[in-house]
Amino acid sequence: MRRLIPRTLAGQSVALVLLGVIVIVVGAGTLAVVDARSDADSMARKEVTAIAVSVAEMPATAEALSAARPSAILQEITERIRRKSGVAFITIMGPDGTRFTHTNPDRIGEKYLGSTAQALAGLIYTETYTGTLGPSIRTIAPVHGDDGTVVGMVAVGITQQTLAQGWRSQLPLIVAVALAALLAAVAGLALIRRRLLRATGGLAPRDLRIMYEHHDAVLHAVHEGLVVIEDGRIVLSNDEARRLLGEPEPDLTDAPEFLRENGLILDDELVAHRGRILLVNRAQVPGTHASAVVTVRDRTELSEAMGELDSMTRFAEALRSQAHESANRMHTIVAMIEMGRAGDASRMATTELELSQHLIDTMTEAVSEPALVALLLGKSAQAAERGIALTLTEDSQLDDSATAVLSPRDMVTVVGNLVDNALDAADPDDPWVEVSVAGDRSGVTIVVADSGPGMDPETFVAARQRGFSTKSGGDARGRGLGLALVVQVVAAHDGELRAENTYGSVVSVVIPAPTMAAATGSGGAR
Repeated sequence: MRRLIPRTLAGQSVALVLLGVIVIVVGAGTLAVVDARSDADSMARKEVTAIAVSVAEMPATAEALSAARPSAILQEITERIRRKSGVAFITIMGPDGTRFTHTNPDRIGEKYLGSTAQALAGLIYTETYTGTLGPSIRTIAPVHGDDGTVVGMVAVGITQQTLAQGWRSQLPLIVAVALAALLAAVAGLALIRRRLLRATGGLAPRDLRIMYEHHDAVLHAVHEGLVVIEDGRIVLSNDEARRLLGEPEPDLTDAPEFLRENGLILDDELVAHRGRILLVNRAQVPGTHASAVVTVRDRTELSEAMGELDSMTRFAEALRSQAHESANRMHTIVAMIEMGRAGDASRMATTELELSQHLIDTMTEAVSEPALVALLLGKSAQAAERGIALTLTEDSQLDDSATAVLSPRDMVTVVGNLVDNALDAADPDDPWVEVSVAGDRSGVTIVVADSGPGMDPETFVAARQRGFSTKSGGDARGRGLGLALVVQVVAAHDGELRAENTYGSVVSVVIPAPTMAAATGSGGAR
């Protein structure tokens, strides 16, 4: 039994539809036969009624019934009418049912077989009755005399066999139409089956269900964003893609550039988006221009860890350098003591301690945020190791209320990345970096200047839009993300980022105090 059931979804679908078509065709053919038979019976009833009434109303009929030998007159007339009309019989009888005419002359004089009460009552009556010629549809009509009394009756009938021959003659046409419809349906279903086989790959329903369930499970389980674009519209995106990219409109309205740009091919491209560092791959679907598959991975934590590792490496190098420097100073101080110059040794030791403490006190007094102070101290050590003069301007003043405008983490992100860029861009012949941080509950302003050549407007726009770097290696080495991260923080707080070349290369960030709507609506985004 299972071998009779097609395996593929296309075969099963076509088999079910074909079964339905067969049922419809057979049903329609049966209804056509029943309708033909019904039409034949209806036409027969009308025909025998019309002939019976016509013969009964002929004046010759009533006159012949009053004659001595009615049969001699009526038999010839009724037979002539019967042969022309094609009915089975025309029987004229007296009120007592005695036949005066019949198709078979030997039956003349016998009693009529059928209902006569209705005709004797003056009514026209049609019935199906089995008489001497077999089952027939017959109508009996009264013959009225001059005084209106019933002087006889006329019965006209058509046998069921004759009727059957009539409607059965239509069977070949009905069968031919049914077979033509069935063949047309089979041809159409064959084309549909072929198309379904191509569309489903010849898979069975169970295989398709398993494939869909596994496909859905994989899409939800993978920790990589997946976006499928077809004809310039998003047709599929998994949970991770929606987490990283938000809920882009199907028509790519306000979607990132790497989704909207047709024909774009990316291979492990680093892109800053919504405060995250994303590793994006984009491949075009062969033979199309506006269809592509995009994969997205979150590299934010890794990038932050690499940045922290880089900072720690530089800080460790600075500490190692300072350790060597301190060792040299200690040897010098010990030598001075051995030389009997204890006063000079004491002054040298206390001077270094005072300078270090002064730097800490200055930054702590100007900046109340401990994380930012620690960052600036670390950057100062890095700058000193690289021979760059890093200073905090005298007008820097950041109180505790500024954290309501910009969180400590965002402050570290902005200041750390701007200072790193400035240290890399400082002029080797005159290396200096200047940092200014000021803010309270009304807003925060961060300005980082260096002695480098700065960026022209085109370069600055490019650096804002993507992970752009003017340093060797560019995106391929994971560079160019610092300013992009700053742009994300500034955009999230409706701030302003500017770059200009005045007394040096100056980059400034202005973050205004959040409005009530922004404070309640964007808290999660920060």
